Amino acid sequence: MRDISKETISPGTTLLDALKLMDTQKVKTLFVFSGTRFEAILTIGDIQRAIIKNIPLSEPVSLILDKDKLYGYSNESKEEILDKMRRLRAEVMPILDSEGNLADIWFWDDFFNREPDTRPQIHLPVVIMAGGKGTRLKPITNVLPKPLVPVGEKTILEVIMDQFESIGCRKFFMSLNYKADMIRYYLGQIGHRYDIEFFSEDKPLGTIGSVSLLKGRIDTPFFVSNCDCINEQDYRDVYDYHLRNRNDMTVVTMVKSLRIPYGVIETGADGLMTAIREKPDQTYQVNTGVYILNPGLIDEIPRGEFFHITQLMEKVQARGGRVGCFPVSEHSWKDMGEWPEYLKVINVL
Repeated sequence: MRDISKETISPGTTLLDALKLMDTQKVKTLFVFSGTRFEAILTIGDIQRAIIKNIPLSEPVSLILDKDKLYGYSNESKEEILDKMRRLRAEVMPILDSEGNLADIWFWDDFFNREPDTRPQIHLPVVIMAGGKGTRLKPITNVLPKPLVPVGEKTILEVIMDQFESIGCRKFFMSLNYKADMIRYYLGQIGHRYDIEFFSEDKPLGTIGSVSLLKGRIDTPFFVSNCDCINEQDYRDVYDYHLRNRNDMTVVTMVKSLRIPYGVIETGADGLMTAIREKPDQTYQVNTGVYILNPGLIDEIPRGEFFHITQLMEKVQARGGRVGCFPVSEHSWKDMGEWPEYLKVINVL
């Protein structure tokens, strides 16, 4: 059995610490033990669902463990267990003995040559916001538009579009402004032919304003993506959440934890101390620049006016609409829009 000591936690581990460990170990599953007794596995999906339910990340993982997860058993045949893995799309399958002890762990990659992706594809349009000047990446963006900044053998733009194509999204609308001719020319020269309709801002229209130009051209929910982030999340999960919660709009957020390097004192009446916390973690959900919008929202974006996505969120909320947030881990999201993060990414991709 593979050594999982670095991927093992106790039931008392907080959700935040479990999420940090997943990021550190670059895994999506942890193994929960009470002493030497195997309790359950904890997946990134379990934590995402907890965040959506507004369960504080300071709570222990025992609060959200799914004791009804299906596992393999020592008395089952190899084919029975593999069939179970296929049906569940399980990247990790614990094998338990008759007393519930962990006897072995099977990993998808040990038995199959492809990713465990048997999910139906979705065919939503994708709007790529590729008109920005990329000022945070100067001086390279003085020469290249940000979407064409290289990442390995591809550009940022190709990495983002390929991710959407992998889940079935093959129709793209691309908003252009800065160095638009260069982007058009590049995409016309590469071997892969994307299905793209270009549309242009005559002037900068903010982070969502140009989408008003698509009125009458999109009649289904659609993705909107900035051109400066790479996200490892399967966006079908985001779409499932969007539909299940009947959202008008869904924002993909990144769980960001910041540690205050001091003792934090809380006070009450007359300035009397009520509590002290040593070097506490503060956790926030940060906008990653990827969204799902229902088509009717296009009508709520003023045509030809400078308009930010945050203004649209506030507008939807003000009329009683639903703006949902789907969280991803810090490690799953890579911000390509500024030099420190970009340099990290090109060293690992």
